[in-house]
This record gives sequence, C-alpha cells and structure tokens, in this order.
Amino acid sequence: MRWWKAAVDSPWAAGAVIVLMAVAFYWPALHAGFIWDDDQHLTQNPAIIGPIGFKDIWTSSQAVYYPLVLTSFWILHKFVDLNPLPYHLLNVFMHAGSAVLLWRVLRQLGVRGAWLGAALWALHPVMVQSVAWVTELKNTQSCFFYLLSILFFLKADGLAERNPPYRRWHFGLSLFFFVLAITSKSATVMLPVVLVLCLWWRRNRFPWRDLPALMPFFLISAMASAWTIWEQKFHSGAVGLEWSQTWPERWAIAGWNIWFYLSKIAWPTPLSFFYPQWKIDATNPVVYLPLVAALAGLSLLWWKRTGLLRPVFLAVAYFVVSLFPVVGFFNIYFFRFSFVSDHFQYLAAMGPLALLASGIASAGRGPFGRRGLLLESIVGAGLLFGLGTLTWRQARNYADAETLYRMSIARNPDCWPAYSNLGAVALQNRRVDEAIAYYQKAVAIKPDAAEAQYSLGNAFFIKHEFAEAAAAYQAALRARPNNARAHSNLAICLASTGNTDEAIAQFREAIRSDPTYAEAHYNLGYALRQLGRRDEAVSHLTEAVRLKPNYAQAREQLRELGVTGPSL
Repeated sequence: MRWWKAAVDSPWAAGAVIVLMAVAFYWPALHAGFIWDDDQHLTQNPAIIGPIGFKDIWTSSQAVYYPLVLTSFWILHKFVDLNPLPYHLLNVFMHAGSAVLLWRVLRQLGVRGAWLGAALWALHPVMVQSVAWVTELKNTQSCFFYLLSILFFLKADGLAERNPPYRRWHFGLSLFFFVLAITSKSATVMLPVVLVLCLWWRRNRFPWRDLPALMPFFLISAMASAWTIWEQKFHSGAVGLEWSQTWPERWAIAGWNIWFYLSKIAWPTPLSFFYPQWKIDATNPVVYLPLVAALAGLSLLWWKRTGLLRPVFLAVAYFVVSLFPVVGFFNIYFFRFSFVSDHFQYLAAMGPLALLASGIASAGRGPFGRRGLLLESIVGAGLLFGLGTLTWRQARNYADAETLYRMSIARNPDCWPAYSNLGAVALQNRRVDEAIAYYQKAVAIKPDAAEAQYSLGNAFFIKHEFAEAAAAYQAALRARPNNARAHSNLAICLASTGNTDEAIAQFREAIRSDPTYAEAHYNLGYALRQLGRRDEAVSHLTEAVRLKPNYAQAREQLRELGVTGPSL
C-alpha cells in the first residue's frame, strides 16, 4: 500500500482528486444550455457578439461591474462562438481550481482536515447555482483570484523575517490577484477584513502592526464598494418601492439571511433558483429574534475566542464578514425577487464547511487511535458521496431555462419571475397562447411586475389583440413610467384603434424617456405625416435616420415627402 500513501501525501494527487470529483459530480452541468441573464452578459451582449467590441467592456456600462469576466467571455467567444459546453467547462474547472486553492489556504493556516474542508465545499449542492449558471463565472473566477490573493498574502506573511525581497514579491502578487478578483466580481470587497482574520488566527491577537501593509487592499475595496453601490442604483436600477426597506427592516432581514444560509449549508434541500421573498413587519418584535440570536452568538464566541471556541469564532466571523455585502444593508437588483440566493454565499460557505471538516479530523485524531482515523475516513467519504449525489441531482435542474423555471415553481409556487420567464421561453418558441397564460399567472401574483405586464402586452400585440395589449402596457407603465418601449407599443395599439391623438402623445413620451429610440421617432413621424403635419414629420423621420443610418423605412418616408440630400 506504499503507492497509495504516496498518492495521498502528494499535493498533485490530492489536488487532482478534488478536480476529478468536481468534474464527475457536476457532469450534468456540462450538458446544460444558457439560462436567465446569460443573454445580458453573453449571448446578446453587444460588447461580445455585437459591434461595440472589446474596448467597451472596460470603458462603458456594457460590462456592468464584471469587466474581467466579460473579457473571459469575449476571448472564449472568439474561439467557440456560443457553444454552451466550453463556457460550462470553464466554470466547472474554475470552481475545481478554487477548491484546490482553498485546500492550500487552509493548509497555510494550519487548519485540520484542510483537504476534506475544500472537498466538502467543492461538492456542496449550494454551489451548483454558481457552477451550473454561465453568468456566475463571476463567482467562480473571482473566487479563484480571491483565494490566490489570500494564499500569496499568507506566504508573504510567513517570509517576514527570512526573506524580505521575496516577501515583497509575494505581497505584490497578492495585491495583483485582489485586483483581478474585484474586477471579476465586487463581492470580494471583504477580502481585506478576511486577511485581518487570517492574521489574527496566526498571531492570536489583533494585528495592529500589519494594518499599514493592508491599506492598499482597503483602499481598493473602498473604491470598488462605492462603485458597486452607485452601479446598482443608477445602472441596474435597484431603486424604488421594492428597495425602500427601512433600517429596522434591513437589520431584521440581515438576521433572517444569516440563519437561512447556515440552514442551507446544514441541510441543502430543497434548493431553488428563486426562494420566496419574506414579508418583514418591523413592528413585530419577533422578526428581530434571528438578528438577536446571531449577535448574541457572535458576542459569546468573541468572549471565548482564546479557548476551545477559537476556531468556531474564526469560521463564524468569516461567514458573517463574507455575507455582509449581500445580507440586505445595500440595494441589490436581485432583491426584488428574493432577499436570498444560493450564489450569494459562494464565498461565505467556506468557513462553516472548513469548521465541519476540522471537527471531523479532530475527532478522528482524538482518543480513538486508529479507529478514529478509520471513522474520520468513513464519515468524510459518506459526506462527500452524499453531497455529491445531491449536487448531481441539483445540476440536472440547470439543463435549460424551462427546466430551471419549472423546478423553481415546484419549490416556490408563488414564484412570479419563474412564470414570467416561462412566458418568455414560450413566446420565443411561438407558443403565444401558452406565453399569455404564464404572463397572466405572473401578474396575478405580482400586479406591479412591470416586465411581466410589458411582456404580456407584447404577447397580445403579436395576436393583434390591441385592446388587451394596451391594458397590459398601461399597467406596465404605472409600475415603471419611463419604459420607452412600453410607451411606443401602447401608442401603436392606440393608433390601431383610431386614437391618433393619444398615440402621438405616447410616442412623445417614448422619446422623452429615450431620445435615442429611433423607432419611436419613425413612428411619430409617420403618424404626424398621416395628419398632414409635414414639417414635424420630417423632423422626426430625419432624426430616426440619424440615429439609425440604415433605417430603410424612414428613408422611404422622407423620399415620399420630397426630402433629398447626401445623407439619404
């Protein structure tokens, strides 16, 4: 059995086992397609497949705040176009590579059961959302660089006395990888605080003397945090009634979120893409009990931080610190669907799972002797197989968008975004009546869901049922008044039923909401021409051609009106 012992003791072999397990249990994800948000980030992103190009990934809002992830998509698209398999392969191997790095980080920290902790994290079904969803390369890629940054920082810390030049080199690499992590996903902003926790663990005291060295990390984190808050508010649109929670409500939500995520680590079934959104009554003292319990637990662990509970404090503190950006204190667009999501705890779950593995390893090396080691192996293998089986089953739910949304409805019957997205799938496949039924179900659950109302209007529009379409567009505009396309489509419906004056007013509203909307200028110009208002019509038709030079219909209208010139 010497060959087996050599393989287990070999870092390469141990790392390869983690990778092979990840590929095996995430195998169904490799055969999945594209799902929700993959269009915005990849399949219909003009910076990747359209005319905008690579430069705008880094200089425009097309990258949102994931420029390095979109760069990865851009490079891969050049070689494989929009074949889903290579994108899923990249995600799986990024996740597997992150698990190997987690093992090395835990080894650097001297955590018992480091390999088992990394393997548990790699195979835990809560990770499926991040690994099987192409868009969440944001998570897997940022995590890979996040762990590299921690690893090189810990190595630099270990070289403080022995080799100062080599230490500076490792420190520089740590800072470099942090930049790569934060340009992949800004959820890694808590890394400087995590480094403080790592130093506290090593020194068994607060690392005051190390704070100057950490200042570049904190500066980058502060800049990225400010940018992300601004982006969520002014670009993603995380403003309005759906994000108007009071501070007492936000504190209560944070308490519920912490315990929810812990419960999913401890008992990862059932998992859903969209969980129900909690209704928080800030006047009911009961809603604050989870928060009180969390704060009391943290206080107790801090008080006992130098005793047997020291590793528990580290794991729990890391968990809470990593969750801080997504527990409800800051507006995130996804919160309009739910205050929780599996992909939000991708980084945070490392702490509790490493603690579990450490506990298993400590028990196995306790008073049981060789039987303890056997028990450790049996328990560890059983956990890995059980979690891996759940991961395999959960990954199958990501086969395609329709499968995913049906799973979400089965586990959350009032999941209005899943009904709305099923409507989009049906409409894309020209099953118009089926799409209308899904959209109607979505708006019955949430009448102020502007996108569902707008899509319902589009479905009725396709069937030329203009009165029903107009009613849906009006409902969409009550929820979101600045939707230029809803104004324009409503105008077409009104014009089709003879309400020309109202139609013109709606076309003007569409242009006010989006002055660059060429189709609205064309439609307004056409309507004005029908009323004999030639000069106004020419003005809007000319603007349509300026905004969209290849707009053949607008050019034809101008020629019929006798307008000629070099631009036509």
